[in-house]
Amino acid sequence: MDTTNRVPNVPLGKFKRTKIIATVGPATSSYETILSMIKAGANGLRLNFSHGGEAERIEQIKWIRQAANEYGKPVAIIQDLQGPKMRLGDFEGSINVVSGQDLAFKYEADFGRTGWLPTQYDLSNKVKRGERLYLFDGKIRTVITGIKDGVVWAKAENSGLLVKRKGINLPDTDFEGDIITTKDRKDIAFGSQHGVDYVALSFVQNVQDIIKLRTILKNLGSEAKIIAKIETKVALDNIDRIVQEADAVMVARGDLAIETTPESVPLVQRQIIGLGRRYATPTIVATQMLASMTEAVQPTRAEVSDVATAVLLGTDAVMLSDETASGQHPIESVKVMKRIIKHTQTSALDPINVAKTSSHERRQEAVSLAIIKLAQNIGASAIVAETQSGATALQIASHRSPIPVIAVTASNHTAQQLAIVYGTKSYVRPVDPMAATKLTNWLKDNKVLKAGDMVVTASGQYPGVVGTTDTIKVRLL
Repeated sequence: MDTTNRVPNVPLGKFKRTKIIATVGPATSSYETILSMIKAGANGLRLNFSHGGEAERIEQIKWIRQAANEYGKPVAIIQDLQGPKMRLGDFEGSINVVSGQDLAFKYEADFGRTGWLPTQYDLSNKVKRGERLYLFDGKIRTVITGIKDGVVWAKAENSGLLVKRKGINLPDTDFEGDIITTKDRKDIAFGSQHGVDYVALSFVQNVQDIIKLRTILKNLGSEAKIIAKIETKVALDNIDRIVQEADAVMVARGDLAIETTPESVPLVQRQIIGLGRRYATPTIVATQMLASMTEAVQPTRAEVSDVATAVLLGTDAVMLSDETASGQHPIESVKVMKRIIKHTQTSALDPINVAKTSSHERRQEAVSLAIIKLAQNIGASAIVAETQSGATALQIASHRSPIPVIAVTASNHTAQQLAIVYGTKSYVRPVDPMAATKLTNWLKDNKVLKAGDMVVTASGQYPGVVGTTDTIKVRLL
């Protein structure tokens, strides 16, 4: 389904460069609301596979594609996998935990009969004595003292109240590549059948986790790209290689703050965005960006500053979670985020620069730098990149050029995947040696570009072949 045969409703030089991802949930699970979120500025829509059934997902995917087509812009569908469900199980009432108390955990235990706290994942095969075990968003902190017969023993370091189904964090535990669960595999197959654009992998710890998922996707014939969610301490130890291997990286600040410390998250966020720009890997900043807007119609000043900081750091996208999934003001949350982005990008402040070293794609990077410098020197209105896989557009975008990047591709998936990439607007057109010329003519005819505008085009001598961009042209319209 080609969503790009309509005239853009925003002038080329005025669209937001940092993209918005919104989460579909109970508050937004209708065609009209999804269309409204796309109109308000959402470029990607996240489906949280920790909740909901397949029938609901099929309907939501259909609505997203239909709404994107009606409005006339590519929209990325992001499948967010649940991963190993680190949560307490069910038990009656609440438990008053006292500092120094010994606690016992067992997979699917009967608390009333045994006194062992039930868990939804068998921790006994993974944890080791001396490792930390945090409960209820880190409100209760314990240290593991022993493991015997499937029971994990731990000593509480502080007092607090526990209730059923609260999250568990294990910042020191190595899951040894065992983060893709049986449910995840079923969900990945479902996503492949229904053409999702990205699969977000939860609790990534090392490069092997990404390689394993890539193999699964390849065997299913999926074109989906992989988002590595950075939410564990172990992932930070391997962050450089993870950013190089993943197709995109999400700074999942909620669990990350528990697994590390809240004060470390801003610096980690900056580090990951910098690595993303260095390796041309798109980055997403997520969790509690406009959290107060789940109830309030306006964000706090701190939240506005948080979004603006992510924009200044040069993240590709910012994400809304509960704000649009279950909040009272989902559409307004997207609109507010768009206003913050546009005001920040048009301010007098320069974005924060990040040292960029040569990546393994050295030829593409050299070509991309030449394109940007040429476009700036001649005062070009746009850079037009012909791309099959999206790699050329990714490289250009990684340098955060203030000049709009127009990607022309024959692949709907590529156009949708580029929807969440910084400063890039995508169009789907058939493979053609004149694809860039025909697209710019169409944009000129529809008054997006005007007579006298200069554009710089990047193309290859073999249209439609990945990695063959080798020609730069200047065109006066």
